[in-house]
Amino acid sequence: MAAAQGVWSLCSFLRFFYSLFFPGLIVCGTLCVCLVIILWGIRLLLQRKKKLVSTSKTGKNQMVIAFFHPYCNAGGGGERVLWCALRALQKKYPEAVYVVYTGDVNVSGQQILEGAFRRFNIRLILPVQFVFLRKRYLVEDSLYPHFTLLGQSLGSVFLGWEALMQCVPDVYIDSMGYAFTLPLFKYIGGCQVGSYVHYPIISTDMLSIVKNQNVGLNNAAFITRNPFLSKVKLIYYYLFAFIYGLVGSCSDVVMVNSSWTLNHILSLWKVGNCTNIVYPPCDVQTFLDIPLHEKKTTPGHVLVSVGQFRPEKNHPLQIKAFAKLLNKKMVESSPLKLVLIGGCRNKDDELRVNQLRRLSEDLGVQEYVEFKINIPFDELKNYLSEATIGLHTMWNEHFGIGVVECMAAGTIILAHNSGGPKLDIVVPHEGDITGFLAESEEGYAETMAHILSMSAEKRLQIRKSARASVSRFSDQEFEVAFLSSVEKLF
Repeated sequence: MAAAQGVWSLCSFLRFFYSLFFPGLIVCGTLCVCLVIILWGIRLLLQRKKKLVSTSKTGKNQMVIAFFHPYCNAGGGGERVLWCALRALQKKYPEAVYVVYTGDVNVSGQQILEGAFRRFNIRLILPVQFVFLRKRYLVEDSLYPHFTLLGQSLGSVFLGWEALMQCVPDVYIDSMGYAFTLPLFKYIGGCQVGSYVHYPIISTDMLSIVKNQNVGLNNAAFITRNPFLSKVKLIYYYLFAFIYGLVGSCSDVVMVNSSWTLNHILSLWKVGNCTNIVYPPCDVQTFLDIPLHEKKTTPGHVLVSVGQFRPEKNHPLQIKAFAKLLNKKMVESSPLKLVLIGGCRNKDDELRVNQLRRLSEDLGVQEYVEFKINIPFDELKNYLSEATIGLHTMWNEHFGIGVVECMAAGTIILAHNSGGPKLDIVVPHEGDITGFLAESEEGYAETMAHILSMSAEKRLQIRKSARASVSRFSDQEFEVAFLSSVEKLF
């Protein structure tokens, strides 16, 4: 009797849900239609707004070309790409209006342009309009202690919406890797969209780290110790990678900065027909007047590192390897100095520099380590001219503009054995070695000792090969490749 009553209750429950199915379907369909109508209406309003903005004083329609670069005043390699891309487009399309969406609200547009000239020796030939965004905090990683990738990506959509509401361009180029803004500008803004990808925000390497339960920058130790949490995070990463591929595939033109980035973007976005490698512009020509022979104003050797003070750059590895080099007395007599040169974007980066200072003190090498933050280009050039070794320690660096600059300036590069430096930069040139690669503290320390123990003649030979090999990364080569890639957007 009880069993029959239970079956009857279950049937009644199922009939109840079945009775709601069709009304629910109708409600969902109605809501979807309403959403489409609202979005279409917004698109029409934005198109009207675009026509008003793009009409010049003479009554002619001017093309509006916009770059989405919330940290355009940061002073890193990505910013060099931005300014060189703008300069190249201004040469080819002088009648267009150029816009940069930026979150650097504490400085003026003129100060940003002066900073670009001071740091990169780049001056634009035409004016550029800056659209200042107030919601940049939505893409700060510090706002999302957990589910950081998802939080920053959703935050970029809101930041992109703020940008779109202020200026609707004809051509939109994401030059900083915020792929989730691409469908917003393409389908709501009605823009032609392109993207320059420095680094995929998720990669197969990140997936393998979580899958193998290895500790990493993106995988905390407490997760690796828990099989259940590791599986949950792996599912989250796979879902995120799928969505990342969908939004990335909206791009009409995709440019990547290295072979390493190309392989990952092709596997995630699957848009091989519109994807090209466009090596980032490196100011190779400016460094060619630095003599290759070792010119020392002070005794000993200087080791330099060039790169923003971000966690993935792994500056602690440089200091630890340098301390190991000193403590083991691998180099006889010659005094050594390590100079870390880079840009600070925000308070988190400044805190990171203070942590590096404390690390130097803890290792007892603070007297031999210097920090140079946001220095002018001429000062950077001066340090590179004095340096014997250029250090780079980022695992799977997407490209490595700092690596190229060190090689062009005549320093002997010691880079991480992965990513762009391994695949594209520190490769043999006409059969001769152009630099060295390492991975561990011990490996870096031993290789530094090996380089310093070489004769001046042997080091000179490596310098010559390295400088000859980096001509393919010049500003001129970038302009040609960039303009060729984005041509279909115009």
